[in-house]
Amino acid sequence: MDAIKDLIPEQYLILVSIGIILFLTILAAAVSARLFRRAIKISEKEEGLSDLTNLKFLKRGVTVLIYLVGIGFSIYIVPEFRVVAKGMFASAGLLAIAIGFAAQQALANIVSGIFIVIFKPYKIGDRLSLQTTLNGVVEDINLRHTVIRNFENKRIIIPNSVISNEVLINSNYGDDKIIKWIDLGISYDSDIDLARKIMQEEVEAHPNFIDGRNAEQKEAGEPLVPVRVISFGDSSVNLRAWAWAEDPPKAFVLGTDLNESIKKRFDKEGIEIPFPYRTLVYKENKNNKKI
Repeated sequence: MDAIKDLIPEQYLILVSIGIILFLTILAAAVSARLFRRAIKISEKEEGLSDLTNLKFLKRGVTVLIYLVGIGFSIYIVPEFRVVAKGMFASAGLLAIAIGFAAQQALANIVSGIFIVIFKPYKIGDRLSLQTTLNGVVEDINLRHTVIRNFENKRIIIPNSVISNEVLINSNYGDDKIIKWIDLGISYDSDIDLARKIMQEEVEAHPNFIDGRNAEQKEAGEPLVPVRVISFGDSSVNLRAWAWAEDPPKAFVLGTDLNESIKKRFDKEGIEIPFPYRTLVYKENKNNKKI
């Protein structure tokens, strides 16, 4: 070994060592990424999106850690850098404070991302609505930000520290099943019982409708589709039907289809959906001219 050192200058040995370390670092990161990709594919097929969120986040975290360790070793084998590193460790407290101030926002995003993955207020595939009127489906969660795909197929990038402080509506939290209100108004002269029957028949006939009653409600004889009078308007009696669907996308289609089909049935059965009437009054002046 000493003979090799005598033949090869120390600077070249250091460069070779750095090259080997960087090569091993890249190789380890590539192998790790490949293993995680395989695990993600298995998770997509078998275990669902909750584990998919964990695996994707962990994949990025492990990759960053591998590169940090590799770069750290590469720096440490250089004697000049080693002296600097020892001095930095000696003043680690001051260094930590300086780094904390310099990278405060970045660290906040990382910590928030870790909390999101641990406590799971949402996961990949969940449909979110934010107070800022933004809504869409969670497409990715990484160390810095969350990616949401809205219904125009645009990607919304939200830093983890921001979204973790938001009040969220998660349509998939715990249970994907969702209820869709079908609100329609009929005229005061229309038959409420007939309108209720039409709404129930149209809801029950839709392929996206499911029975959302629990065992107690079924035993109590509650109707499959409740339709109730919820209010009285200036010119309408307002009815609401409760229609259940498996998930929000199917509920949206259910609602739009029922608005159309119920309107057509109302027209056919003579149920009037009122609309505002406007009365124009013409006055005559002394010269018998209308104004």
